[in-house]
Parts: sequence; structure tokens; C-alpha cells
Amino acid sequence: MKPEIYRVAERYGLKVTLVAGSAMRVPLRPPVELVVVDRGFDAADDWIAERAGPHDLVVTADVLLAARCLDKGAAVLGNTGVPFTTANIGDAVATRNLLSEMRGAGVESGGPPPFADRDRSRFLQALDRAVHAIRRVEARP
Repeated sequence: MKPEIYRVAERYGLKVTLVAGSAMRVPLRPPVELVVVDRGFDAADDWIAERAGPHDLVVTADVLLAARCLDKGAAVLGNTGVPFTTANIGDAVATRNLLSEMRGAGVESGGPPPFADRDRSRFLQALDRAVHAIRRVEARP
């Protein structure tokens, strides 16, 4: 989803921060900051959750990171275009835990379906809505 995020960020003049455990190439436009953190368990998640707050948009497939960022007041968008909210995060965490227990018991779930063009379109629409919602809040006196 990075190319889509870059396109939307460039359109609105937004800065993008990528957080990873190792260096990677990033585009110069839009402004993209790459933060390389220790390779420790959840180091990138910890960095993001500690700094996320109101007026930030976090894009992640990690349900536990999403919950932590919501607690800090950030908007959170899943990589499928479905926003995580205070109303749905409890169910998402419970589903994640159930699937983790099933995998631990040897049940194969098959994983998520392949990413389709309609998923990309849904993600772009949701990303655009999230950016506009944050901008409206920022514009309030």
C-alpha cells in the first residue's frame, strides 16, 4: 500500500513516516522519513505507539498496534481500507486472539485472500476520507 499512501500524501502535501527494522529505499516526494529502529520484538510498533496521537493517521494490519494507537487518539486505517475505531477494535482483537489460538493448536486458516483491485480502490477511498477527517479537525478553531 506504500505507493498509494505516497500518492495521497503528495496530493495533500503530507509527510509520511515509515518505521522499520532495517534500511530501505524511500522516495523523495512526498517527503518521506524513514525511521530505522532496533530489531527487537515489537520495536517498530513501540516507536509508533509512543509517538502516535491526535491528528496522526497510522496505517497498519497489526490489530494490537491499532489498539495502542487508538488509545493515543490517532486515526487508524487497516491495510484493507477498513478503519479501526473504538467501536470495532475490541472485536478485532478478540478475532486476532482466537485465530492465534487456532494456529497454535495446529488449525490452518489459509490466511487472508489475495489483494484485489477493489481492495486497492477501497483502501484509497478510506485513506482519502481519513485524511479529510483529520484536516477538518485541525481546521477547527
